[in-house]
Amino acid sequence: MARFIGVDLHRNCFTTATLAENGREYLRGWKLGQLDRFVQGLRKDDRVAVEMTTNVRLFHDAVRPHVDRVDVVNTRKFKVITASVNKTDRNDAVRLMRFLSKDLLPTVQLKEKHLAELASLTRTRDTFVKQRTTLKNKVNNRFAARGKKIEREQMSSNKALDELEGAAREFGAVEAVELGVMFQQIRALNDGLAKLEKLIKAEGAKLEGFKNLVSIKGIGPLSATVLLTVIGDVRRFAEEGKLAAYLGIVPRVSDSNQVEHRGRITKLGSKLARTTLVQCGLIAKKYSPYLAAFHERIKKRKGGGKANIALARKLLAVVYRTLWNGWEFADFGNYRLKDGRVPTREAMRSMKDRDAASRRDLSHGGQARRKR
Repeated sequence: MARFIGVDLHRNCFTTATLAENGREYLRGWKLGQLDRFVQGLRKDDRVAVEMTTNVRLFHDAVRPHVDRVDVVNTRKFKVITASVNKTDRNDAVRLMRFLSKDLLPTVQLKEKHLAELASLTRTRDTFVKQRTTLKNKVNNRFAARGKKIEREQMSSNKALDELEGAAREFGAVEAVELGVMFQQIRALNDGLAKLEKLIKAEGAKLEGFKNLVSIKGIGPLSATVLLTVIGDVRRFAEEGKLAAYLGIVPRVSDSNQVEHRGRITKLGSKLARTTLVQCGLIAKKYSPYLAAFHERIKKRKGGGKANIALARKLLAVVYRTLWNGWEFADFGNYRLKDGRVPTREAMRSMKDRDAASRRDLSHGGQARRKR
């Protein structure tokens, strides 16, 4: 009979709760340096559940070869732990153990090492972009307070930054020093982003599906890499709706008695992937009359915000079908493939059917409707 082991994992230690064959429960604390000793006591039919933490891959890779299964748990979806009023390492380990024994844990799949590394790169780039934007906005505000307008391109190169820094010296000693430090940080971020983007493009190009995605007008090398690192193997998702739910771009649904209420999108999953889809959708509609008409139709009825989300959801349908079928477009606007093929009617009809469903879902945000 299998043992069930719940693990509360930290940077330098972990706590285990073990449900033995006789029904007894055992608790023990370990230093992370004792991981080898812990592994030696495992059995081939053991099942282990561990929280998703920064060093979970280290733990997973050490334990997985010695047990039947290792479940990595998304604690954000496991309110029994996150909302607990008595949250201790031991209690968390016990809860993991007990819910594991009932097969009731919300698990996540660890990315392959290369995908995980690329995903980390894309998140770091996103952090740097946001930091640079914050600094640029502050510099812009300082110049605006002096009655001087800065165009966006005036902070896009080191030469332009040097000119602005020279102009800032007229503002006074204290303000000139502060602005000088901000210009220095912007330069450093520019250099760092250039290195990251070069690496992301080079490594992203090696991913399966990269050429397919960049053939979609509106999805560039950086965006394709972001989407592929989040999606992974598209065949994990039996249908497009499951991928949309994974990315949190489906509406919340509340079903009570005879009334069904559809709210805003769930926003579960990767925020970076959702933002990327929205940005790519707004570019893609410039090349696709179909997407442009779709966006304009929703915009007139529901406003720009909902139209942008609906467009991202529509583009996700194209991304899913492109990866699933191995399409590579020669003319994205007219859905012509490079090998001369035209996407099958069944595939296109499937996209249009889902388009109608997503349009209904996303256009009923915040509305209640009576079930038929």
